[in-house]
Amino acid sequence: MGVDRDEGALDDVDDDVQTDEVGETDGAGETHVAEDEDDAEYDEEYGQEYDAEYGEEYDEDGQLVDDGELVEDGPAHDEPRSRGFFASLQWTPLLLLQAAHAKQAIVTALAVGGVAALAGRPAKESAVVLLTVLVGQSILGLHNDIVDRERDAAHDTPGKPIADGRLDPGAAWYAIVVAGLILVPLAVTTGWTACAIYLVSLCVGLLGNVILRTGFLSWVPWAISYGLLPAYVSYGGWGGQAVGEPPETVITVLAALLGIGVHFMRAVWGLVADHEDGWTYLPLKLGLKLGATRLLALSTLYTVVIVALLAYFGAKVGLSQS
Repeated sequence: MGVDRDEGALDDVDDDVQTDEVGETDGAGETHVAEDEDDAEYDEEYGQEYDAEYGEEYDEDGQLVDDGELVEDGPAHDEPRSRGFFASLQWTPLLLLQAAHAKQAIVTALAVGGVAALAGRPAKESAVVLLTVLVGQSILGLHNDIVDRERDAAHDTPGKPIADGRLDPGAAWYAIVVAGLILVPLAVTTGWTACAIYLVSLCVGLLGNVILRTGFLSWVPWAISYGLLPAYVSYGGWGGQAVGEPPETVITVLAALLGIGVHFMRAVWGLVADHEDGWTYLPLKLGLKLGATRLLALSTLYTVVIVALLAYFGAKVGLSQS
């Protein structure tokens, strides 16, 4: 449900809500640009000396002439923006990892697998939980980049191999199908109840990539999908017939609140593009009022507090109802 954006979006969205002042105005409201005549004459003389020294010639309209041909100005001759090492990747497996939002998938999988271990689940069960969430999050990331490929291309978003043409959308869809075939047996390993809960959580996340994301209720899929994760861990066991206990209500509520915090933190990096596309979701509204930097700081603080509360109540009441 999230997208990776250029970190420069923080400065851009702050500048987007401010008005630059250029020039000076008189009482009639007209803008005047003062130019010193001596400076102008000096610039012209210096320019002629530079052209003579470096052999540059210009026509009557001031266009640069190169070997008898006019050199056109425009984006075709601009230097391409450097995208770093990952932008040059052409190996499909690595491109799939990049499109799958691998960092978010790994962090989420480690967190849920860690919760399973802290809840007293055996190592093999915790490992299956970790792998299940890792595959599920990868599906979400791939689907998100497929859905957003036209927007990402229009905004020249870095780190998007599908949008920039390095990865064919068909390859991403194929990877999603294969991942789905792996996911279901993994999820069933922890029991049919836990499997059903996790698949519902995943489906909510996939729907969140398509609907509600542009409006005020964009946080709802995040809250639901994260809120179902404690139930997935709590009801799980080992074997298809395993049935655990329902999770503590406070843990479920805090997990849902954590999902909202993650949504806000990830939305910050795409506020500029989302604003240009006319989105009206809550993170954007707050970002335009507070500024992207403040929004990121507050979202991070909020998320840290929720994680601390999860740790506190997890130690106090545990994950599952006894």
